Amino acid sequence: MRSLTVAEERWPIAGAFVIARGAKTEARVLVAEIADGPHRGRGESTPYPRYGESVEGCLAQIEQVRAAVEVGAGRAELQDLLAPGAARNALDCALWDLEAKTAGVRAWTLAGLPRLEPVQTCYTLSLGPAAEMAQAARAAAHRPMLKLKIGGADDLDRVEAVRAAAPRSALVVDANEALNLDTLRRLAPEFARLGVVLIEQPLPAGDDAALEGYASPVPLCADESLRTRSQLDACARRYGCVNIKLDKAGGLTEALALREAARAKGLEIMAGCMVATSLAMAPALLIAQQAAVVDLDGPLLLARDREPGLAITDSLISPPEARLWG
Repeated sequence: MRSLTVAEERWPIAGAFVIARGAKTEARVLVAEIADGPHRGRGESTPYPRYGESVEGCLAQIEQVRAAVEVGAGRAELQDLLAPGAARNALDCALWDLEAKTAGVRAWTLAGLPRLEPVQTCYTLSLGPAAEMAQAARAAAHRPMLKLKIGGADDLDRVEAVRAAAPRSALVVDANEALNLDTLRRLAPEFARLGVVLIEQPLPAGDDAALEGYASPVPLCADESLRTRSQLDACARRYGCVNIKLDKAGGLTEALALREAARAKGLEIMAGCMVATSLAMAPALLIAQQAAVVDLDGPLLLARDREPGLAITDSLISPPEARLWG
């Protein structure tokens, strides 16, 4: 019979991670481990207050399904046992890892992929005064793509400062729902002039119907507006790209299905993450294959990563070792 253990871990962030909704100095994650004989599978998730989640609440959700998991519930059954979110993600990724280790194959083989290719990730610059963001951009100017957080009156100054400090880096701008349509209309042409390649979640998720019929000069990407396939039709009318995160979708199983459904609607894919360790990024690398934008820089934002972690050279992430995940 299987056994399930789950625990909270706290990982310090290098400095602070600041977005329009607030700041944090540590990543609070959940790690689930499912043991079956000699094999063990692990999954990591990050409860997100934006969706009403907490570490304590997710632990309680996992306890509610402990018996089903320990008697053998698989990934398919898990989709009905828990709603999308961090609790299901931790268990789903642990089940993928366990299945791969039990079968003696890699997780991407189970997912139907012939191999896993290295990917280039964005590197995120926290929201701050323009001069501070420029300084951070200057230190990261060797990276091929920078993602900068915005959400205030000085947003144009921020983007101009980052562009001057990192003239060769592609730029993604992430508003985290902080703009309105009038502000977006004013800023988007300026962002296009500065070479911004994507604007992520400009409007609050509840207000983004206003984007229907708006022809942005910079492609728009849905993040908070998309968790699962049920929201794809609305997103396809408002955005050209969707950010798929395992914590939002509730695991790799739903995320893979979401990716295929989004592609069928002609949407580009962004593979995203929360601030977390390499254990959380490893399954997301399957979503990142052939994605238009990859944003799996969580471990790069931490003061330290778990061992073993992913091999990341500058912004290039290599496939995980089996002893990490999958």
